[in-house]
Amino acid sequence: MPLRGEDRRKEILALLSRDASNHKGSDLAFRFGVSRQVIVQDMAILRAAGVPVLSTPQGYALLADAAPQGEVRLLVTRHRTNDAMEEELCLIVDNGGRVLDVVVEHPLYGEMTGALMLASRADVAEFMEKVRGEGVTPLSALTDGLHLHHVEVRDGKTFERIRAALRKAGYLIESDEAGIVAER
Repeated sequence: MPLRGEDRRKEILALLSRDASNHKGSDLAFRFGVSRQVIVQDMAILRAAGVPVLSTPQGYALLADAAPQGEVRLLVTRHRTNDAMEEELCLIVDNGGRVLDVVVEHPLYGEMTGALMLASRADVAEFMEKVRGEGVTPLSALTDGLHLHHVEVRDGKTFERIRAALRKAGYLIESDEAGIVAER
């Protein structure tokens, strides 16, 4: 028999607290004998209660577990296809970065951010499988491919290596091209 809502949320919180890995909504739903939508509602209730739950393409985690350990830098990039998105993300992780999020500036809603937390080619492959398999449209489609990424890096040298790789591939938007001052 499935747990009552309050008891289930306590169990979910205990699980997230003791296991820092990401937990997929579908796995949690199976574990607790409820639908994935019930888990989504549970996460919303936990957030409303002040629990720092982060939702990423890899699953749910506590924000403290996902907090950056290195420097966080900003990249402004542009791609227009899913293949280009995959290449851009791989260039970042292959050169030592962890892609924390994607940010776009929507004309009606303002800044929109999606958590990514991609640290390896395996993370990128799993993310791209969802993009292609579920036929979803990435946030960057709202802005003709222009978007920002907060990227965690070990140091400035790592960040410059990432920038050089993105520049060479044609994805990096320099500050004067974007009409903004981007962190260098």
